[in-house]
This record gives sequence, C-alpha cells and structure tokens, in this order.
Amino acid sequence: KLPHETSEMASPGGCCVLRRVAGRRAFGTLTLKALPSRVVDCKYAVRGAVLHRAQELQQRLARQHLSPGEGERHEDLLPFDEIVPCNIGNPQAVGGRPLSFHRQVLACLVEPSLLDGRFPEDVTQRATRYLDAIKDGRVGAYSDSQGHRVFREDVAQFLEERDGYPALPEEVFLTDGASAAVKMVLQMLVSGPKDGVLLPVPQYPLYSASLTLLGGKSVGYYLDEKAGWGIDVQELERAVSEFRETGGKPRAIVVINPGNPTGQVLSAEDVEAVLRFAERERLAVLADEVYQDNIHTEGKVFTSFRKLALQLGIDVEVFSFHSVSKGVTGECGLRGGFVHCQNLDKEVQEQMGKLASVSLCSNVLGQAAMASVVTMPPEDGPSRAVFDEERLRTRTELREKAAMVAERLNAMEGITCQPIEGAMYA
Repeated sequence: KLPHETSEMASPGGCCVLRRVAGRRAFGTLTLKALPSRVVDCKYAVRGAVLHRAQELQQRLARQHLSPGEGERHEDLLPFDEIVPCNIGNPQAVGGRPLSFHRQVLACLVEPSLLDGRFPEDVTQRATRYLDAIKDGRVGAYSDSQGHRVFREDVAQFLEERDGYPALPEEVFLTDGASAAVKMVLQMLVSGPKDGVLLPVPQYPLYSASLTLLGGKSVGYYLDEKAGWGIDVQELERAVSEFRETGGKPRAIVVINPGNPTGQVLSAEDVEAVLRFAERERLAVLADEVYQDNIHTEGKVFTSFRKLALQLGIDVEVFSFHSVSKGVTGECGLRGGFVHCQNLDKEVQEQMGKLASVSLCSNVLGQAAMASVVTMPPEDGPSRAVFDEERLRTRTELREKAAMVAERLNAMEGITCQPIEGAMYA
C-alpha cells in the first residue's frame, strides 16, 4: 500500500484496488523545485497575471449578475458589468463575426447530409471536392502528417497566385495554428544553449517562450519607434555581433509583418534589407505573416518575404507562416495554420516531416479552414456578394478602430502611439 492511499477489498482476480485519500497527494514526484528550469523560466505574458486577475473579476461579475447585492457589501461590488479581453488577438471573443462561406463549407464537411441543396452551389462544390479527396470523406480520421494533400494544394495555389512563383504541396505543412509551425521550425534550429534566434523587440512572446523551452537564446533587435517601428540594419548587425562575442551562434531571424504588437507594415525595401542581411549572416528567415490581410493604411502594401527572396535570387531558407486566426476571418478556435518551406534542403524537410508525424497530424477541420480561407469563392458564384460584403464590413470596422485607438492614446498625457498601419494592436 502506498503512503497516501487506502486499500479496498481485493478484486476477484486477486488485485488490490487502491483509492486515493481525498485531498491528499499520492505522489510527490512533480514539485515546483523538481520541474525543469526551462519550464519555470518560460514566460508567456499574454496569458499571465493580468489574465488571471481578469478571470477572477469575471467570476465576481457572474455572482453579481446571478444574485445582485446578496452576500457582498456595496463597496465590494464592481463598478462595471463587462470585461473585454484584449490580452490577445481573439476577434470573435470581442464581437468579431465569422465569414458565412467558410463556416458553411465546414458544416458540410462535418455533416455531409447538409449537401442537400440548402447551401449555395459554390459551397457544396467546394465541400464535395474536399470530401471526395479525403479517404471516404471522413474528417474525423487522421490525415497525412503534413495535412491532407487537397488542402495543401489549395495553399500552394494561393502562394503561387500571391507571389507569382510556383509552390509545391510537398513544401507545405498544415498545423494547429501558426504557433505549432513556429515551434516545429525552432526545434530544428536550436541544438543547444549557444544557438540563438534574432527576435524583434517588442515581439509576440511565443518566440521567446519557445526558445526558453528549447534551451536556446533570444537575441533581441530593437525596432525603431520613431521610424514607425521600422527595422534598422545597423541594429541587426549590433545584435548579431554582440551575440557572437559571447560565443553564441546565430541561427535565424524572426520578422513579424505586419507587426505584432507594433502594427507596422514593412516596405519592400525593408524586406529586401532583412533578406540581404540574412544572406550575409547565413540566417534562416522566419516570416510571421499571419496579419497579411490586415492592412489599414492607404498606400501600404503587404510584401511577402518568399516573393522578394525569389525575385532577388536569395537562397536562404524562408519559412512563411499563415493562419486562419487573423485577417478578416478571426477563426482562432479552429486552430488552422501552415508553414511553407522555401529553399529547404530535402533531407531536412524529411526530418521536419518526422517531427510532424510525432503529433500524427493537425486537426482536419483546421486544415480545411486554412485551405478555404486562402481560396475565395468564385467571383461569379452565388456566395460571392455576401462574402465581399462581410469582408468589407470587417475591414472597415478594423480600420476605424485602429484610427480611433491611436487617436485616443495620443490624446493621453505622456503617451505616444504610432499610426497603426496593420495587424490588430497598438
């Protein structure tokens, strides 16, 4: 009998059934002191103390709404009745609406009986094509580790149309959101504590948290706030030079375009400068482009790192990340994303496929959502008018909110805010 358990009557097979004593721990293997330091040192602020406090307040609000005034002194009542979660880009949690076309396609995949004519023809055509290409049309079954080929073909077609250069389905990995793809690529880059990855400051903490867990080093390069949070090549050179002086080995550079949380949209000249720098320093480029469909400023145009690398003949590895979570779709909970691998050695890509296979596959509905999101309904299809109307509505709302937030922040004493050119943050 174990120290914190009591034995019950022996079973017919002769085995003793053990029951844990209520409120007591059976084992003490996992304690805070016993955890790996990488886990304890890992920081992910967007889901940290502020969020925990907000959740506590949300519970208090719920109690107030259920039994107003009961059990609480007047001074303990919260002076507000709603909490708006702004700790992370989660559009539908703050009133964002999904696009009908993609939701209807997914509905047909989950329940093929809906292919009975109740949805527009272009919806049923897409859903039927997807189901026909999936073994027995079973979206509840595992897919290939990289994702179903039919979905990767749509992503490859999107990249070819966007960049003007062919892309192969074999170069595409469908993942549970872009975050899973980022972690997989970082796994291949970090061998030990001397390996470092250049990260923008400010940055989305996924990167620094992942590097801590992998035992690598975050090498910060500071964005220039006065230049609209632009990238200064001299700052990149400073960061890599100082890291090398410590004995570090730079492996890659992360660029978030449009910026998270800074909201800048990089010019083609900025993208070229980063690629030239990566070529000189032999760094892989991790292009976080999940906000490419969130451009709020007239005259600003999204330029993909893959497109410019191919135009310039630069042969560094370029990992291009995208997601269904942002843009005008905001389908964060569906966890659909991809990474495209440009200039990646074939043997390395095979190892990447092995990493993907460890998790068997990403969720199939997320794969379908990713493929559908990058493939608009046909221009002459019955769904297109509503689709365009919904997209325009969301774009307009985001643009107006971006301008309002910057204006209000700049009106506060001691606060300055650069114009929000893209993404969802200030």
